[in-house]
Amino acid sequence: MSARKLAPFRADHVGSLLRPPALLTARAAHAEGRVGDDELRAAEDDAIRDAVAMQESVGLQSATDGEFRRSSWHMDFLYQLDGVSSSKDSSVEVAFRNASGNLTFASMSLVIDRRIGLSTTIFGDAFTTLASMTTSAVPKLTIPSPSMLHYRLGGAPVHVGTRSGAELDHAEGSPYSDPDQFWADLAAAYRDEIARLYALGVRYLQLDDTSLAYLNDPAQRESMAARGEDAEGMHERYVDTINLALRDRPEDLRVTTHMCRGNYRSSWAAEGGYDHVAEKVFGDLAVDGFFCEYDDARSGDFSPLRYVPRGDQQVVLGLVTTKSGQLEDPDTLKRRIEEASKVVPLEQLCLSPQCGFSSTVEGNELSYEQEVAKLELIVSVARDVWG
Repeated sequence: MSARKLAPFRADHVGSLLRPPALLTARAAHAEGRVGDDELRAAEDDAIRDAVAMQESVGLQSATDGEFRRSSWHMDFLYQLDGVSSSKDSSVEVAFRNASGNLTFASMSLVIDRRIGLSTTIFGDAFTTLASMTTSAVPKLTIPSPSMLHYRLGGAPVHVGTRSGAELDHAEGSPYSDPDQFWADLAAAYRDEIARLYALGVRYLQLDDTSLAYLNDPAQRESMAARGEDAEGMHERYVDTINLALRDRPEDLRVTTHMCRGNYRSSWAAEGGYDHVAEKVFGDLAVDGFFCEYDDARSGDFSPLRYVPRGDQQVVLGLVTTKSGQLEDPDTLKRRIEEASKVVPLEQLCLSPQCGFSSTVEGNELSYEQEVAKLELIVSVARDVWG
């Protein structure tokens, strides 16, 4: 079996990379006003150039900028949509946990104070710079899925209600009394963004979506239902909105989605297999590949993958964890790939880490050397399995 020439690739990775110390120092200095925008940009460029060289040197066929220009994998994007802003009066806390205990991640609440739209191309400059630095690898851009805007609104004081169907709250001054208009505007903004990115040369786009994985967790659905939302069917609304956003995408634009259960400082927020969303997500979502978290028992077994249609859609098995530096055994990875191939044909499988190495600027608890070793392992195992 030969290597894939189209994304996703046999050996791939989710996107974010550990921020180097020099970049973290530059970001801190910029936040304190001791470093200007141009100096920060130069520090980011230097770090990205090194990151691209590393990805190509280990043999990856795609390369990202490590999300080095962002503080968070999703919020930096969502804040740039027209009509979306942050609330200085309230914040949302997300509970995370790991083997050592619990911790929380807090960010300012999102506010929808006018109709959602797109005035400027989000991450456009970031992509063109990345593309100028790649030589052998395909430049890959990661952005949050449309679902993430709605999911991040949940439970926060907002100017647009987050309930589905006719129950959508209509606060005074809200631009949305009709819930269908909210979803239509959101999809249209993404459709515009995708068209703009394609014009800049993007041919490999990833929609990161923790919401589709979170909804497999009964506790997450209970929390959503307590707010009056259709927790049991929300994943269907999400898939339909993503498909509407992708409706006009060019044939040569490869699009994947990544689903994980939270990734903050080596911790997670949700648990559960893909069973609840599997039929709709794997059966109907119009993407070329699914990056699926499968690094431990929290993610369930491979049986939900039976809904993936036979054809060219790929399942990228996230078998290598980014939550610790311990290196996986190659033979164990190969056995798990063989196990998955009993549900999905081997030619429709790929290998990756279960998530990014640094979904937020803080990063996970492993070293740069361990990060590189894991990427090298993925490439090595992929070559052994697929040739």
